[in-house]
Amino acid sequence: MPRQADHEDRNFDELAARFARNIYGGLKGRVRLAVLNRDFGDYLPIAPYRPMTPEGALDILDAGGGQGQFSLPLARAGHRLTLCDISAAMLAVAQEECAAQGLAVNFRHSPVQSLPSELSYDVILCHALLEWVTEPWQLLEGLLRHLRPGGHLSLIFYNWHALVYKNLLRTHYKALEADTHSAFRGSLTPINPLRPEQLLEQLQNWGLEVLCHSGIRVFHDYILDPQARKRDPETLLALELNYSRQEPYRGLGRYVHLLVRKPESASTDV
Repeated sequence: MPRQADHEDRNFDELAARFARNIYGGLKGRVRLAVLNRDFGDYLPIAPYRPMTPEGALDILDAGGGQGQFSLPLARAGHRLTLCDISAAMLAVAQEECAAQGLAVNFRHSPVQSLPSELSYDVILCHALLEWVTEPWQLLEGLLRHLRPGGHLSLIFYNWHALVYKNLLRTHYKALEADTHSAFRGSLTPINPLRPEQLLEQLQNWGLEVLCHSGIRVFHDYILDPQARKRDPETLLALELNYSRQEPYRGLGRYVHLLVRKPESASTDV
């Protein structure tokens, strides 16, 4: 099977149904949403985590938001949501859901990098996108230019260290050799997994305040027996939440969530 090309950003048109089933259709998705909801409730207590005030509606961008599993509840709570994605098939699922719920959402079928420069937002969600583009640092810089002073950026990205650890546990030693981490075509392994320490350093160099740092699926994916994973999902979910902010477990999360704040005094440039 050919490897996924690493010179172009990934489009999930052909995998929309599988993506929904494998990522959000089971316990993996429950863990991700639970960590996000906990982190937002603790560090960005906006609606739906607290009652909406008359002036409380925010402009929110879900960058590469796909089917909008996390962002559509924010629209339902009264915020002004823009959902941008390169995949028409992914957006079609979100549009169908919005129609069923009677939600007014602004859909943009385009690369996030093509957003007009004059657009700005109070909150930007960038969940599982950086690792699928060829130039993640440029994309991140662009998003920060769209973030208003005092605004919040929520980042989820695929953890390089978790990929290494997974290959070690499965004795995939050849995959640890240089330049062999690229995914096979059709795989859901990203083309650009990121090292959390590098991303944290860069965000701080740009003057952003890191409010929250959590791991997502800090042990779920390392339970090699599929039946064992399903044995007690409620306990597993509770333990994932318990260990998600504790080292060394946080550092092994398959994904990492960072919630950061842009200073009030910041300009629109990074």
